[in-house]
Formats: sequence, C-alpha cells, structure tokens
Amino acid sequence: MTAAAVAAVPPGLPLRDGGLAISALCDLYMAQYEGRDTTRVARLQWWRTQIGALRLDEVNDDHLHAALEVLAQQPARFYAGKDADGKVIFRARGVRTGATLNRYASAIGAVFTWAIKRRIAPKGFVHPVRGIEHQRETTGKTRFLSDDERTRLLAACKASKWSRLYLLVLLALTTGARRGELIGLRWRDVDFTHKVLHVGRSKNGDPKALPLVATAAELLRELCGAPDALVFPARLNPATPMAFEDRWRQALAAAKVRSFRFHDLRHSCASYLAQHGATLLEIGDLLGHRNVSMTKRYSHLAASHRSDLVNRVMGGFQ
Repeated sequence: MTAAAVAAVPPGLPLRDGGLAISALCDLYMAQYEGRDTTRVARLQWWRTQIGALRLDEVNDDHLHAALEVLAQQPARFYAGKDADGKVIFRARGVRTGATLNRYASAIGAVFTWAIKRRIAPKGFVHPVRGIEHQRETTGKTRFLSDDERTRLLAACKASKWSRLYLLVLLALTTGARRGELIGLRWRDVDFTHKVLHVGRSKNGDPKALPLVATAAELLRELCGAPDALVFPARLNPATPMAFEDRWRQALAAAKVRSFRFHDLRHSCASYLAQHGATLLEIGDLLGHRNVSMTKRYSHLAASHRSDLVNRVMGGFQ
C-alpha cells in the first residue's frame, strides 16, 4: 500500500486485517454509520449470531447462503404492543419474504463494501454477497387512503394524546418519507427558508430534500427547538425518538381505518401524485426509488393522465 493510500484511511481502523472477526467488523461499521436506516442495527445483530465468530479472511458466500436459508425458515414478526410491564411484544406472521431476505443480504453487504473501500479487508478479498442470488420481490401491497379515510384519520391524529402524531402523519402523507427518516429528524434538518426537509441521502446516495406543504411548515415553525434536538422526541428520554406505535394504532381504530400500515402513508402520497398527473419519474424522484420498476406499481393510477397527454399532443393526427 502506498503512503498516500495509508494516509487516506481514517485513524484507528485496522489495515488489511484478515483475522478481524465479523462481529468486530460490524462494530467498526456501525460506529461510523450515519444513515437513517433504523433496521440496520437489528439486522447486523442477527448476522452476528450467524457469522460473527468467523474471520474476515475465511467468510464466503456459502456462509451467507446458509445463514439466509435459516432466516427464510423463521417466521416474520410484527409489533403487537407492550405488556403490563412495558415490554415490547412481537407476534409471528407468515414466512419471510424475498424482499426481507434481500434487505438482510444488503445490510451485511454494506459492511463488506465498506471494509473493502477502507482497506480493512485483505488483498484479493472477494465480496461474499456477490455470490448470493437476489430473491424475487413482488411489487408489494399498494394500499392508499381514500379521501374519506384520509379525513377521518387526520382528525383522529389531531385528537391523539400525543400532540405530534398529526404532524408526523401529515409529513408522511405529504412528503412520502419513510418512518425512519421522519422519526430521526432533527431541527437542523428543517429548512424553513426554502420549506424543505433534509433527510440524509437516498438509497442511490443522492441528497434528499423533501418539499413541505404550508400546513406542515407552519406546525414545524410553532414547535421549533434546538438544532440538535429531535423533532419527534420521546417524552421520558428526549434524546431518543418517540415510540408512537400505540398512539398510531389508536388513531387507526378511532378512524375505523383497517388493514393500513404506517408505510402505506408513503404509498398514499405516491398514489395521490399519480392520480393528479405526476409522472413516474417525478414520483420516483420524490420517493427516492432506486429504479423505475419500484414506481411502476402506481402506473395504473396515472392512466387517465397518459391518455390526456397522448390526445393533447397527437389527437389531431389524421
């Protein structure tokens, strides 16, 4: 390694250390991680239980394949509230989807990519995830709120015992931001001058600035706190995000909105845009989709807009 290459490596990181345990590598990676993916910690913790004891110079795609085979047989879990002692309860629900397996592979893949770029991995190290078959993903469930459901849900959120639920849901509905992006917001991420939210980077690595509707901007201005403070802090520990799931479920029940997840607010945002003439490119840009195939689930909602476009441009052809 040249002197310039050595100098480019952040101090304190091991160089070309094939003997480094995967668990230790995960710790190094998370220590510098600045993303907003709140699931990454849990997924890497799972990988520690599967391959954490292996050395960097001995791990290969066979180890990852075997671990993912185990994961595929484990039931998916969903949040089911808390017990009388405040302990979080999870319940089993079906099998893991291809999308879930891909997310786990992506999480550990990011660690290996980082190790290669930072010259931690030994010379000639073969990225193990490259040998893992990408699982087929369905287009997913596209559930969005009807106008009546939206009115009832927003009213229920306004009446919630947690005063910021309405703001959180309004932001999700009007920006299409992910849950993790919103609960990780700090006041320094709110640009009142240009009326946008800065939510880090998209999965493509591009900066994401999401426009604010007037109502959301006004509510944020009324609540504005210190730059480093969270916009949606927990009551007892303001340094951590609010665990709002119970209040969210209560609002859904009060509004009589069924079979609806918080993530479906993102689908609702995209669906409303499609129905009012936004192109798939515009929708994908706002939502930060990696490729147009992820946005095509909304294409049928834009059918009338496409018809109007064709007739406006070429309707007079004879």
